[in-house]
Amino acid sequence: MQAHTPRTVLDLHRSPEALAHAEEAREAFEAYFQGHSQRLDLCLDLEGITSFEQRVLELLRSVPYGTVTTYGELARELALGPDRARAVGQAVGSNPLPVVIPCHRVIRGDGRLGGFSGGLERKVELLRLEGVDVGGPYPDSLVTPGGLRLPL
Repeated sequence: MQAHTPRTVLDLHRSPEALAHAEEAREAFEAYFQGHSQRLDLCLDLEGITSFEQRVLELLRSVPYGTVTTYGELARELALGPDRARAVGQAVGSNPLPVVIPCHRVIRGDGRLGGFSGGLERKVELLRLEGVDVGGPYPDSLVTPGGLRLPL
């Protein structure tokens, strides 16, 4: 009987399937950052996060390019009520795939920038790429979206 040799992580990353997924992701990011695509429609593995976080992140994926929403509006869309905005904010902050799941499109309820796990400079760059006017890379900077998905 032949002994089974486990595949190493390196071997898995070099598999034809993994390489195909990596190439697909590279092409999607390139198109997005060059302004040729408005959606990073990639196959995602959200294993390891709670069902609540999954619900929030799935809803977040539906926020259109060039628009913004607020934590309170996400909470209302999930039928949680605006008082659960903080819990939604924590779920958004747990996003393991910023940009792919566009958490940069979430701003404070008062129309100001708020925070971003990738840094405010990156959030501003992503929003500006999508045509959203942002006053600067500070939490209190005003955001003037090209379009509003949800009322602020």
